[in-house]
Amino acid sequence: MNCQYNSMNVKRVLLCWSVTLAFIVLFTACTKRVDQNFTAQKTPVGEQICNRIKAGNLRAGGDSIYARAALTHFYERRFYREAWTIQRADDLLTALRRADLEGLQPNDYHLAAIENLLASVRSDIQKGLGVSPDRLAEFDILLTDAFLVYGSHLLFGRVNPETIQLKWVPKQQSVDLATVLESALASDNISDSLIKLAPDQPGFRRLCKALAHYRELALRGGWPTIPDGMKMKRGDHGSSVTALRERLIIDGDLDTTKKADAELFDEALEQALKRFQRRHGLSSSGTIDAATRDELNVSVERRVEQLELNLERWRWLPQDLGRRYILVNIPLFQLKVMEDGAQVLTMRIVVGTIEDTTPVLNSTMEYMFVNPYWNVPHDMVVHEMLPRIKRDSSYLTQRNIRMFKGSGPEAPEVDPKTVDWSSISTDDFPYRLRQDPGPSNGMGRVKLIFPNKFDVYLHDTPGRHLFEKPQRTFSHGCIRIEQPIDLALYLLKGDPRWNREAFLRKLGKKVPTTVVLPERIPIYLVYWTAWADEDGTIQFRPDTYNWDMPLLLAMRAPLTNKEVVGTKNSSPHGG
Repeated sequence: MNCQYNSMNVKRVLLCWSVTLAFIVLFTACTKRVDQNFTAQKTPVGEQICNRIKAGNLRAGGDSIYARAALTHFYERRFYREAWTIQRADDLLTALRRADLEGLQPNDYHLAAIENLLASVRSDIQKGLGVSPDRLAEFDILLTDAFLVYGSHLLFGRVNPETIQLKWVPKQQSVDLATVLESALASDNISDSLIKLAPDQPGFRRLCKALAHYRELALRGGWPTIPDGMKMKRGDHGSSVTALRERLIIDGDLDTTKKADAELFDEALEQALKRFQRRHGLSSSGTIDAATRDELNVSVERRVEQLELNLERWRWLPQDLGRRYILVNIPLFQLKVMEDGAQVLTMRIVVGTIEDTTPVLNSTMEYMFVNPYWNVPHDMVVHEMLPRIKRDSSYLTQRNIRMFKGSGPEAPEVDPKTVDWSSISTDDFPYRLRQDPGPSNGMGRVKLIFPNKFDVYLHDTPGRHLFEKPQRTFSHGCIRIEQPIDLALYLLKGDPRWNREAFLRKLGKKVPTTVVLPERIPIYLVYWTAWADEDGTIQFRPDTYNWDMPLLLAMRAPLTNKEVVGTKNSSPHGG
């Protein structure tokens, strides 16, 4: 047995050595093949590119290199072989020079440095002088970084919204821009490859046209200021009316084909002012009040900035919004449903206050509660309801609100009349309040759910009068909708069990019911203070939550030496 055992051990050792030797041979062969590939691709310029990248602290043309991880990834995959020719550089420059048309700054992408290096290289070639490999390596790296950074900004935006506003969720998307660049080089179509990274949406393109228009107005000197003073209305006469007429002509609200007394506030001027007021979210009274004068006196430069900011917000949305989707624009206080590029439903909404802002996010509508309970938020209970309960012990009963001791489903119900309310404080409120379904329920009759980390949703409301107000910031962050039944029926389209009659019957029973949608539909909560309608009308709205200025500062801030490019292994934002 011992001899047999020893013989088996020897065989095992020999087998192990054979496997190890085979692995070493295979590894050596693979390593040699990689070295041969690298040697085959290695050029004097490639060697300089490799040396610069491995040395770290990358700079080229006097500029810092920002897309370091993606740039390294790109050159490693091509064994540090140079990528750019003069023709390709010219094509990239064409793209970079138009970055301002999309609200971006061309100089963020080494425009001046590339132009200087390219002119120098061209000059040396024309003079018959040789260009050093080190200089060509610098040129190559600079062009690669410009493509990667600009491509990143077109695809994801220049700014990560979460760095300036915690209630803003960026889109989640992984794109290997090094691969995009390789494809662009292979097709020798650099400019078009970058164009395809920008949002391919009609609304984005219309806003780009609006930006070009307002930049042109700025170059012409903008518009006159409307002087302070009394209200102006139809029938008034004077130099202030002349200034108003010029202001509305420049902005395209007043037709100039009809002759008129420049100093007379006539009917045509009144109609033009109403159009201006509608475009800026004001009451279309046709008279000049303080709010209208303030909007008229916003400078054209500020309008240009506003358009640039909202082009950036477009870049935070997915490339494909979907065939059907819900769009909620917070500053407009409006929800609309889009299907195959057409608007099929629109309604007024109420959004969060400045203290309890409605977040900006992308999600998917999944299900709804019909006749929902309303679990009253604890903060609302202790800060808003508790003082009223202490003044009137029947406050809860009158509103069909039940009180429970604890949060679980088995928590016992407590009669409010048995509680010594004088001993209850905001710091020690041990009860949970839940309102029964019904017309007075805080959620109304329908609650529409799209999962998100802020726990906000769309819902009906008994407070219908709030929809008549022009400034509708009254909620605690959720979105109250004007036509909940119409929206619910649209979302249930395709499920043969539901029509208006069946839905109304279900509502009439006042029984809480969960209904899963037959098709999940994307929903986008956006914060657009400027946009262009389908007919080209340019709209502006007040910055409801004061979110424009932080974004403007971030857009104007210099880029930093950190990864700014979306790749498989990096964050898509920086700056």
